[in-house]
Amino acid sequence: MTGSPAPLVGVVLVSHSAAVARAVAELSANLTGGASEVPVAPAGGGPDGGLGTSSDLIAAAARSVDRGAGVAVLADLGSAVLTVKALLADDELPAGSRLVDAPFLEGAVAAVVSASAGADIDAVAAAAGEAYDYRKG
Repeated sequence: MTGSPAPLVGVVLVSHSAAVARAVAELSANLTGGASEVPVAPAGGGPDGGLGTSSDLIAAAARSVDRGAGVAVLADLGSAVLTVKALLADDELPAGSRLVDAPFLEGAVAAVVSASAGADIDAVAAAAGEAYDYRKG
C-alpha cells in the first residue's frame, strides 16, 4: 500500500501591483521544471484593482494554497508587509502561515522551487531568505 505524497508548502506573493504578483507567481511556477504542482497564488493590488494591498485578497490567496504544510507569504514593500503582519496577528491566515523575510522576486523563485521539491516550511523560508546573498557580479 502506498501513501499519498506529503502536502506541499503553499506560497503567496503579495505585491502592490496585481500584474507584478501574477508575473512573479507565473515565473516562479514555470521555473520548477514541472516537478510538481506547487500551490502558489498572487495577491496583488488594492480592493479596487488599482495599486495597493488588500487584506481580503491576501487572506483568500493564503486559504487557496493551504495544503496543511504551511503557507510562506512574501511581500514586496512596507505596507504589504504591515498588512500581512496584521493578518497574522489577528489569526486571519491559515495555521502555519509565515511572513518570509526575502527579496520579492528572487525569494519567490527560491520559495516555490524548494516547495516543489517537497521542502517543509522552515526550509522554504530559509531558501527564500538566502536569496539576499545572491550576487550578480
